[in-house]
Amino acid sequence: MPDRLPLIYSFLSAIWPEHPYQLTALSGDASFRRYFRVCSQGRNYVLMDSPPTLEDGQRFVAVQQALLDAGLRVPAILQHDFTHGLLLLEDLGDQLLLEMLAPDNVTDWYRQALASLGKVRAIQKTSQGPLPVFDRAFLMREMQLFIDWFVQVHLSLQLTGSEQSMLEQLFVLLSDVALEQPQAGMHRDFHARNLMVLPDSQLAVIDFQDMVVGPVSYDAVSLLKDCYKRWPDPLVASLRDEFFRQLSQSQVLGADWDAARFERSFDLMGLQRHIKVCGIFSRLFHRDGKAGYLADLPRVLDYVMDVAAQYPECRAFSEFLQRKIQPRLQESITCAR
Repeated sequence: MPDRLPLIYSFLSAIWPEHPYQLTALSGDASFRRYFRVCSQGRNYVLMDSPPTLEDGQRFVAVQQALLDAGLRVPAILQHDFTHGLLLLEDLGDQLLLEMLAPDNVTDWYRQALASLGKVRAIQKTSQGPLPVFDRAFLMREMQLFIDWFVQVHLSLQLTGSEQSMLEQLFVLLSDVALEQPQAGMHRDFHARNLMVLPDSQLAVIDFQDMVVGPVSYDAVSLLKDCYKRWPDPLVASLRDEFFRQLSQSQVLGADWDAARFERSFDLMGLQRHIKVCGIFSRLFHRDGKAGYLADLPRVLDYVMDVAAQYPECRAFSEFLQRKIQPRLQESITCAR
């Protein structure tokens, strides 16, 4: 990425022409955005550097306003320069929910997070128009990343014709299951790294610019089957069942949805997401040089293997994972040490 610091300095100097400021780099995320903490006149702000050829700053602002209008806590946007992809944001601090979670508090925090999803689901459009739809083509593109980046690039494996056919059939099944669910506003990356704990113990939502309309279970799966932290299965099941009851009582789910059907749909939705994440984490390393996500790959693959082994319709995929994928991942981890 070209050096964008002169653009950043010019942007900030125009905001505070007569006052000094200090700029400190913050840890980035899985996108092309960078973040800086800016201190001026005793107050802190966050500068989001979002190159306009790679990221859509106007979409970020439109989604932020939609979330704000829905009653969700999000960082305020104080200044922006869309031409150069620079936004000055409210500084919400450094306390990510992930760092607060412990066995004795995770249930309460997750209940609060799950309760906020009702407001997310209500969002169907922004000032730019309807949200993109998480449709079959979208789902299939995401799962293709598993083949393209995880299997072929990261594991250096080639698929046989029968393996390719098996995966294509699995991807169709997972897309069918996702599209059978009621569709609503979806954050798309709702987990404890994208929720911040404020001084009043309320949760603020970040990294929301990729919102779509999609399956109602997706954000709950993302939270409860977190790629960065795994909780005991009974805890996840208990919170999943509470979420199912909330959806049922709110009449989001029809009378034809019982707990067993929701459990299957929830699990297979998680399988779709974690298949995608295997590809995303691999791409972040091989294409973008971000190695930090590799440590989380074994956990994500464990989610995939556990669900695949549980459902008869995924039996061929489960055997493929046990025979070819999991041993090769272990081999690559051993070789890297």
